[in-house]
Amino acid sequence: MKKVNFTEMKNGSKDEYLFLDKLEKEYVGETAERILNFLSRMTTTLEGYKITRLEHSLQSATRAFRNNESEEMVVACLLHDIGDELAPLNHSEYAASVLKPYVSEKTHWIIEKHGEFQMYYYAHHLGADRFKREKYKGHKYYQDTINFCEKYDQCSFDPEYKSMSLEEFAPMVKRIFARKPYSLL
Repeated sequence: MKKVNFTEMKNGSKDEYLFLDKLEKEYVGETAERILNFLSRMTTTLEGYKITRLEHSLQSATRAFRNNESEEMVVACLLHDIGDELAPLNHSEYAASVLKPYVSEKTHWIIEKHGEFQMYYYAHHLGADRFKREKYKGHKYYQDTINFCEKYDQCSFDPEYKSMSLEEFAPMVKRIFARKPYSLL
């Protein structure tokens, strides 16, 4: 069977769905490669920044790696702004969605909320509330998210910083995305 026969899902047979399930599992297994390929093309940036989005991601991940963070956090740092390209108005949620099946609740929360927490550094210059993150005060990952922004995100726009290469992070990305999804545990 190369293709299913149905044109409406309600008419699919068990054999057709078993066939599609096999193909989907193969496709899911290639997720890390697609992500690495996507990251490698993030070589342009919004006007005004000194570095590309790829370099920002590499700097963030390199800082986490050099600070002996877990491999999961290093990969999360690498991917934290992957949503900038396709979902610039909710990039944090986009990145968190990509990571969610493969990372802990804590890492997911940090990435999902980092955009709001990052506003601390600039919102007041634009007439917005720099303390928007305060609504999360008391949350168990509040300080972890502040630390993420301070140590790995806001400081990673330096054209002089010596980052590790995407190729050096590739094995880590592949290991994280080879994990059994948390939802299946």
